[in-house]
Formats: sequence, C-alpha cells, structure tokens
Amino acid sequence: MNEIESLRHQFHQELAEARNSSDLEALKVRFMGKKGPVQKLMQGLKDVPPEQRPEHGKWINDLKEELSRRISEAHEALILEEEGKRLSKEMLDVTLPGRRGFPGRKHLITQMMDEIIGYLSGMGFSVQLGPDIDSDYYNFEGLNFPPDHPARDMQDTFYLSPTMLLRTQTTNIQLRTMEGHKPPIRIIAPGKAYRNETITARSHVFFHQVDALYIDKGVTFADLLATMREFLSKLFHREVETRFRPSYFPFVEPGMEVDVRCLTCGGGGCMLCKYSGWLEVAGAGMVHPEVLKNGDIDPEIYSGYAWGMGVERIILLRHGVRDIRLFTENDMRFLEQFPAV
Repeated sequence: MNEIESLRHQFHQELAEARNSSDLEALKVRFMGKKGPVQKLMQGLKDVPPEQRPEHGKWINDLKEELSRRISEAHEALILEEEGKRLSKEMLDVTLPGRRGFPGRKHLITQMMDEIIGYLSGMGFSVQLGPDIDSDYYNFEGLNFPPDHPARDMQDTFYLSPTMLLRTQTTNIQLRTMEGHKPPIRIIAPGKAYRNETITARSHVFFHQVDALYIDKGVTFADLLATMREFLSKLFHREVETRFRPSYFPFVEPGMEVDVRCLTCGGGGCMLCKYSGWLEVAGAGMVHPEVLKNGDIDPEIYSGYAWGMGVERIILLRHGVRDIRLFTENDMRFLEQFPAV
C-alpha cells in the first residue's frame, strides 16, 4: 500500500504540471507503459503470498483505473480549453454580409476550341486526337517532308531524339487515320503544337491548332472552297468575304492561304489587318497524292482536301487581341473580359 500511495502522489504531482496533450501522453506511457511502475507492481504479484494476491491485485487495478480516468479527464479538459482559445481567436461577426462566390469558367482558348469543334461536328466531321510526342515519320516524312526537304526549315522543331519530337502541327494525325480507316474519311484534329520560336506578341513556343481532313471519291477543290466559306460564316457569326491565295505546303497540292475581309475595318485598312483589308485565317489545299499513297490510299481513285488553322489566331482576329502571350499569363484582368459561353 505504501508503494501504491507513493505512486499515486507522484502521479498527481506530474499531472498537475502537464500543459498539453503531448505531456499527458508521455505521462501515461511513463506510469502505465510496459516498463512503467504499475506494470512492475503487476509483475510483483507472483512474490505475494497466495492468500493476499486477490487483495493486492485489487489495489493495483484500482490504481490503474484511477490513473487512466484522471488522464482521460485531464485530456478532455485540455481539449475544451484549447478549443475555447481557438474559438475566441476565430470569432465571426454573423451580421456581416457573406462573401460572393465566383463560378469557374473555361479558358478563352478552350471556349474557342469547343466552338470550332461544335461547328465542324455539325458539318459531319468526327474528332480524332493524336499524340503530342510523335515520330519524325508521322510529323514530317510521311507528309511529304523528305529528310533534306527545304520546307523543314519553315518549322523550328523540338527534337527529343533523332527520330522523336514534339509535333509541330496537328496534321500528324492524318496518316494514322488513313492507316486505320478506309475512305470516306472526314475528321478534325484539335490539339497543341510546339515550335522552337522566340516568344513575341505574335508567336509562342506552343499554340493550339485544328486540322480538318476529308477524303472520298470525287472530292474537288470546289468542295474545299464551299466548306471553308460555310465554316467561316458560322465561326464569325456573319457572312464573311473570303479570299484564296496560292501558297505552298508540302502535304497539299495545290495549296492556298485563306483570308477573310477584316472584321474590324470592313476592308478599309486598320492596325489589325496591317492596313491590307484582309486577315489570314488558315492554310489549306488538296491532299498531295504522295501523302495518300503513304496512307495506303490510291490517289487514282480517291482525292481529298485538308486545312489547318491556329485557335489563338482566330481569337486575335475576333476580339482584337494584339498579344498572344496574354493567353498563357493567366492574368484575371485579361481573362475576365471574355464572358463564358
């Protein structure tokens, strides 16, 4: 009994000095752990005469229950005290008006991408996605870019290895689609493209493109022109005057640049159209016979057209934005100017 009373007295002294839950946990381990004095008392019962063991065991169990109870009570008291202090620091004036919540919205580029996809899907095109990291064959060689072709100098490429690269155009999906599907083929390929260029107000190291491809029997240049006019009218929400200029792209023949009459000045000349009255919106043309052959399609039977346009460029033209870098800086002052659609 003397030893039990001594332990009880020592425990109460140390319990009074505990200041937080960590102190209580340490106190519990020290007195009631496997190597603590209470456990030693239990182990010492084997030396007590048999007729006294029940009484001595009861004293030890009573001590153990008392210590556990006092620690639990102290722990609850500490929790209440700490919670009271925290709540006193976090007092709220419930009479103040609530904070307004702002719903999220799609980024301007995503909105434009979805809009383009929606118009072309309604015109019968299906969406096909290609890899951002691709082989030289699907990005260049299979699209009529031989290794020494001067057209490769038109595109500064991020090479990951001698044969693998970050795609410079979403046109890399064309051969993959031809290899896996037989005509008729009518697809669009939206996504990112990457080029090793100096970042300026008019260019960036990555941008977004939408390519279109249509292959079937009897597809003509007139089909391409009619489709482009219809699509551009939907895209700019009005009838637009178009102009087609001959141009060179290795994977189409003949190739052309597609212009629309400036939407800002109506053709009179302004800073947006560089006082020319016209805005370039896309590159297009009839699919080159060599590209059809590489896709295992007979150019004597089938023909097709393709075009590609930059999504950021369409936004620049529609909204009069003058710096392409604004799209990736995530400046809310800029992004909030364009309402969600």
